[in-house]
Parts: sequence; structure tokens; C-alpha cells
Amino acid sequence: MSCNPLQLMRELAVMQQRMNRAWCAVQERGGEDVTSRGAWSPAVDIYETENKEVVLKAELPGLQREDIDVTVEGATLTIRGQRRREETIAEDAYRRVERHFGAFARSFTLPSSVDSGAVRADYRDGVLTVRLPPRADASQVQVAVS
Repeated sequence: MSCNPLQLMRELAVMQQRMNRAWCAVQERGGEDVTSRGAWSPAVDIYETENKEVVLKAELPGLQREDIDVTVEGATLTIRGQRRREETIAEDAYRRVERHFGAFARSFTLPSSVDSGAVRADYRDGVLTVRLPPRADASQVQVAVS
């Protein structure tokens, strides 16, 4: 069996990229054990609108609405869910599996400016959108200095 050095270098580079992505994901979670939150973690974007509404968008392709749980407890928003394998495909029929399956949970600390009682969530085209409107009393107040 001959070993092509160029092919071996490419394979090592791909392996190094995968390891770097895995370590970056662990570091983004604060260095916690990868297994403590489930087998995978969906990508999330969080931004604030001009109206001071906080919007969270999570990529959850392949999930059904009933597989997603959004809760607000105190100042913490938690998204939980589970992506299941297709039961119609036998385990030994797979030639490659790159998608992650299983349970996940992501938690986010809410800013004090949001109204946690008025949170709205919508799931469409594999994207969960959670809208956190500002509290009515969270507007900026000018304080006179005497």
C-alpha cells in the first residue's frame, strides 16, 4: 500500500480544521464539558432592533414545533429540543452521518430592559425567532444633577 504524501497532508489539514471548530465550540460555551448540554448546539444570532426589542434567531432545521420548548424563568431564556434520526432508515444503511441528532439546550441571560412576560416565539422554515419586547418602564430617563 503506497501513501500519497499530498493526500495525507490534505487529510491532516481537514482533521485539524475539525478539531479547531470543536475546540472553539467548547470555548464559546465557557469551556464546559461538551456532553453537559447534549450532543449538539444550534447556531444562534441575537440582535436589538431600533425599537429596543431583543430578537433571538436559532437555526433548527428538521425539527417540528412540538420538538421545541422555549421557557423564561426569572432572567433566563432557555431553548430546548431534540432532533431525531429518521426511523425509516436502518442504522447500518448509513454511509456517512454529519448532521447532529439528540437533545440540546441553550440558555441566555435576559437584559433587565426586556418584558419577560411578553415574549413571543415563531418557528418557520427551520428558524426559531424569539422576540423580547422592551419593558414599558425601561425607557431612558434623564436625571438632573443638582
